[in-house]
Amino acid sequence: MAALLRRLLGETVALELDLPADLGTVSIDPGQLEQVLMNLTVNARDAMPEGGRLRIATRREDVADIFDQLHPGREPGRYVVLSVADDGLGMDAGTRERIFEPFFTTKGRSQGTGLGLATCYGIIKQCGGFIECDSTPGRGSVFSIFLPATDRPPSHAPAESGDESPARGHESILMVEDDDGVRAMTKRALEAAGYRVTEAPDAAHALAAAETTPVDLLLTDVVMPGMDGATLATQLREKLPGLRVVLMSGYAESNAVREVLSSMPAGFLAKPFTTSLLTQRVREVL
Repeated sequence: MAALLRRLLGETVALELDLPADLGTVSIDPGQLEQVLMNLTVNARDAMPEGGRLRIATRREDVADIFDQLHPGREPGRYVVLSVADDGLGMDAGTRERIFEPFFTTKGRSQGTGLGLATCYGIIKQCGGFIECDSTPGRGSVFSIFLPATDRPPSHAPAESGDESPARGHESILMVEDDDGVRAMTKRALEAAGYRVTEAPDAAHALAAAETTPVDLLLTDVVMPGMDGATLATQLREKLPGLRVVLMSGYAESNAVREVLSSMPAGFLAKPFTTSLLTQRVREVL
């Protein structure tokens, strides 16, 4: 994922990797682990508006009984630890206590969709692991993901499984995203998969584009300035009854997402996402 993460971080943030081999095996869905890394990377980038360094490292660690006594719910045992550290703004104690709440955010409505750490927490807990956060205002943050080590041998998806082929297509996609960087990266990924992409920074531009451009699928962010993505999807479906829809959001359980998913056939893509998850979801909905 290094190349993808470097593009996501931009030119002002340096990515440093410390990934020793032979750490052992853990049991986690690779796509979900990618989603966790993407979430943590986006948060770290936003915490370093003037630039800085992001360090991703792995190590082995034995969690003793004393650790479980200090941190209830942490089972003793062998773990593989994935840490993501930045030297950005950091967080105070009050913020740290709330970061894993589903709808907690430190951003304004027009600045993004929040920390996304509730999603990370759920993924890691489902695997029997846990997340620790060490952060101080002005001194950055370190997120340490503890995944239980297992003696089972690693499994690999067969190369001939055909996972890549179904994710490709030729249809026309109207993609609406107000973040310039996310919009550019999403467009590149879709075009590389064979799709014809018309991009729009907001709902107004999307509605205008739909008047003159064929659209098979609407891929839209939910939280945007002006008209939100759910309302946009509803309006376009009235004009184009057969239109397929995929909603993108960092708020998987928001009322807007639930309402539109219950009112029309639509897919959902949790942000941030990897290019493989993006093309898979688009193909599924089409």
